[in-house]
Amino acid sequence: MSDTNEKAPKVLTTAFGIPVGDDQNSLTAGERGPVLVQDVHLLEKLGHFDRERIPERVVHAKGAGAGGYFEVTADVTNYTKAKFLSEIGKRTEVFARFSTVGGEKGSADAARDPRGFAIKFYTEEGNYDLAGNNTPVFFIRDPLKFPDFIHTQKRNPATNCKDPNMFWDFLSLTPESIHQVTILFSDRGTPATYRNMNGYSSHTYKWYIEDGDYVWVQYHFKTDQGIKNLTREEADKLSGSDPDHATRDLYEAIERGDYPSWTLEMQIMTPEQAKEYRFDILDITKVWPHGDFPTIKIGKLVLNRNPDNYFAEVEQAAFSPGNLVPGIAISPDKMLQARVFSYHDTHIHRLGPNYHLIPVNRPKNAPELNYQRDGFMRIDANGGSGPNYWPNSFGGPEPYPDALEPEFEVSGPAARTPYNHPNDYFVQAGNLYRNVMDDQARANLVGNIVSHLSGAQKRTQLRQTALFFKADPDYGSRVAERLGLDIKEVERLADMTKEERAKATEK
Repeated sequence: MSDTNEKAPKVLTTAFGIPVGDDQNSLTAGERGPVLVQDVHLLEKLGHFDRERIPERVVHAKGAGAGGYFEVTADVTNYTKAKFLSEIGKRTEVFARFSTVGGEKGSADAARDPRGFAIKFYTEEGNYDLAGNNTPVFFIRDPLKFPDFIHTQKRNPATNCKDPNMFWDFLSLTPESIHQVTILFSDRGTPATYRNMNGYSSHTYKWYIEDGDYVWVQYHFKTDQGIKNLTREEADKLSGSDPDHATRDLYEAIERGDYPSWTLEMQIMTPEQAKEYRFDILDITKVWPHGDFPTIKIGKLVLNRNPDNYFAEVEQAAFSPGNLVPGIAISPDKMLQARVFSYHDTHIHRLGPNYHLIPVNRPKNAPELNYQRDGFMRIDANGGSGPNYWPNSFGGPEPYPDALEPEFEVSGPAARTPYNHPNDYFVQAGNLYRNVMDDQARANLVGNIVSHLSGAQKRTQLRQTALFFKADPDYGSRVAERLGLDIKEVERLADMTKEERAKATEK
């Protein structure tokens, strides 16, 4: 082979050797989506990613859970026709699962990691699943990047050890991650217990009523126990002395009758407000500032029942953002659109095509009536002697038009469209650092970052510190100083584009 061929760049392909033109932007209708199912590269990438671990969850493997109820405390019938939210005082049975994200089942509860916050509502219209986190934002906004992101949080394929070079290399090349990175390495990155943290939908959802009017909403479950976090030193100590401390804490609190609870607060925005808003409301890397859209309290979540068997309920519990009831719908958020596919696909892989028949996942207050039949572990009557097709004239279940959600317009060229507002990657992260954190919180943030980032190569340190500098010069300067980096070099890199920074810090 000639020297010229040896130096030619490798071409990224699908599993079948077909060249991939863009691995950063999903195929969408217009810049804001929704995602198109014809994006075979996205489906292949997510489908393969969903099957990378057998049988452990590929993410959220370590978790704890409990049963309880949700009670409506305010009238929201002007916003949604969901029956479980139809009147004040109405209670709905729930099952909740909390988890770390990146670690294996045997990992420590005190790891610096986002926490999963998932709730299954057993409503009279079927199961409604809300699968969120303890942070209101996320690292990326396009699902095509998700498998790569999670790979960097896992183990090095050669050493099988956690690798700060992988971790920071990806983040430093993904500037939209800066908001979530700042939250993760703040005190909020290590909640003291599952009871002492909030839960967020992160995504924007749509609520609608009978006449088709709709609003955009975000969910905030605020802990009634108060926020408590661990310092880096406390978390390191607990990881060695009691790696299951949060799992034990939740179980023991419920066992002694100290039932944890959360107040559900909603942010609500009209479609007209969304069109004119200063941020993209579908961008999961951003929050809706509460000064613009104050929250309203609408309900209470209470957990008062421990599972009789961990495996039967907590381990086999399966949550999917696609499990929605009339009155609640997904938004065109690209990440949410992909999660609707990926979660269900993952559960089919991990638990089988009939995972919905497992008691913890079964719709307790609405019978399953459809034409899906057979498959591994079909343990019910399998439809009996009834028809297994539609339409039929033998009295089988019929579609229910009232369950249709209101239409919304979709337009734009079918293309892999990059995000066109790179300068606002850093606005909210900077505001968080300057305006929300106090001096001690800022000091802890810098110390936590330096402790982890110091294990990465210098070129990666420079690239990542430049992102901190773009969010706030003091933020970046303090990290650079602690790492022994040239602050002028960091400032120079901060003035470059993402592509220029990557080239300037090549080996």
